[in-house]
Amino acid sequence: MVRRRVPPATLALVAIGLAAGGLWWWAVLRLLLVPGETGPVEGAVAAGGWGLSLLPVHVAASSGRPGVVARHITRASRRRRWGAGSGPS
Repeated sequence: MVRRRVPPATLALVAIGLAAGGLWWWAVLRLLLVPGETGPVEGAVAAGGWGLSLLPVHVAASSGRPGVVARHITRASRRRRWGAGSGPS
């Protein structure tokens, strides 16, 4: 069995992500189970996490150079059309 060493920065990011996710779930469950005892902190945490989930996941990082559009290369190929068929639908 080959063991790979995971960089400490990666472990720290995973730990931060798990802690943030746990905090969000705590706020949401508290809002659902005991709504009379919750405060603005729980509401802000729940709304903030929900708002983050609405960010578009298709946004990719640019190349870093201003004015240069990132090109996305995929292995999927378009089906070739032979003859005079209908246009793309």
